Amino acid sequence: MSFDFSKSNVRETLLSKLDFASDDIDGDYQMNEGMRDSVIANAKKHAAVLIGLIERHGVVHVILTKRADALNNHSGQVAFPGGRIDDDDASPEAAALREAWEEIGLDINEVEIMGRLPDYYTGSGYRVAPIIGFVREGADFEINPDEVDYMFEVPLSFLMDEANHKITSRMWKERERFFYEMPFEDYYIWGVTAGMIRVFYDRVFK
Repeated sequence: MSFDFSKSNVRETLLSKLDFASDDIDGDYQMNEGMRDSVIANAKKHAAVLIGLIERHGVVHVILTKRADALNNHSGQVAFPGGRIDDDDASPEAAALREAWEEIGLDINEVEIMGRLPDYYTGSGYRVAPIIGFVREGADFEINPDEVDYMFEVPLSFLMDEANHKITSRMWKERERFFYEMPFEDYYIWGVTAGMIRVFYDRVFK
């Protein structure tokens, strides 16, 4: 796609586009006809993730992790740093920053929050607040092996290219479920994470 993915240009775009109504939502139901009401009704658990953007060699990348295989939920999957919103979290933004600190050792003072996408409802029962923030290029990271196997970065230009958004399906609970997948090098980005990336594209860069 013809777009300058430098930090200054991406930052300007985010500031102009990240303005959504409080009742605006997205979710896994967008690709699965007839599931909207049930997905929304079953989303009892509130969570937040940090879509961390970081400039490398003049272009913006996205920080992702591979969740530890021993975790109870979404184990072994590629994900944004994040997790459940605790009662003592002041906001979804605070929860996303706390989780990023716990998972990858990212200091909250190294992140500039730019805004958030509409809440994303998942078929696994979560209502997720996707928080977008710029991470300082020289920030330090320390992986928590109890939660994360490793972290990696993907160029935002790759993720915001619709040609890299593949649609596939699997049988789940005796029903065919459709979802996005975005393979990058040796990494398999799919499911909820790919769904939120697609929303990022649709809402901001399309």
